[in-house]
Amino acid sequence: MPILVWADMITPPLILISPNIEKKGDEFGDLSISLSETYQQVLMGAGAIPWALPATVSRELIAECVRLCDGVMLTGGEDVDPRLYGNELPPRLRKTVTVTPDGGERDLRELLLVDEVFRQRKPLLGICRGHQMLNVALGGSLVPDIRTQMPKAINHRRMERRSEVVHEVRLTEGGILAKITGRTSLGVNSTHHQAVGRVAEPLQAIARSDDGVVESMQLKQSHMLPFLLSVQFHPERLATRYPEHRAIFTAFTQACILHRERKL
Repeated sequence: MPILVWADMITPPLILISPNIEKKGDEFGDLSISLSETYQQVLMGAGAIPWALPATVSRELIAECVRLCDGVMLTGGEDVDPRLYGNELPPRLRKTVTVTPDGGERDLRELLLVDEVFRQRKPLLGICRGHQMLNVALGGSLVPDIRTQMPKAINHRRMERRSEVVHEVRLTEGGILAKITGRTSLGVNSTHHQAVGRVAEPLQAIARSDDGVVESMQLKQSHMLPFLLSVQFHPERLATRYPEHRAIFTAFTQACILHRERKL
């Protein structure tokens, strides 16, 4: 993927990224943040500067990070704690869930982050877990395990083909994703075992797989934020080969630039 020559722009947009958490980092074997280079490369290729959110649950610090950035991206990772969107799961479902290794701090951090994004009205892009966390943060629920609860669904956990198209999703005509990609259907990768259940009231589904799984969402009332798009798949892993996936990051970056310029 080509990297932007930043000298051609006055100020590239700064994108705040919520990273994953690892139980044992490579340096000292302690709790660490983790951020795949693919997220960073695709944003730089779209003309932005990626910036990892610190591992904090301080509302004040998170608010300041959001103030300084031009847009926010929620990334993939472990499962959202089911206690955030429903009652205690039965044992057979609970054993399918792998929560973050930091005692729920990533969940809390991202709940605060989403709240600040809406308070400060910044552009937002959610990917995979980020798609699910956005739904939970706004009052929706999740399907804790597709295989257990939707036995007729296709296999959405295709980790061995994480950077390949494995199934198609149908796009809603007039939705943001259809407008960005210029398509009515989209080939996607798929690495998740959970899915959006009840869609949060402020959101609407704008893409589904043939088995009904919600693959993308946007706001019902677009004026609430300058830009909001969430996707269940990982477009950053397809962007170098599929222009329709690269277009997602181009549109997000452009929205960040436009919003910043309007505020100046």
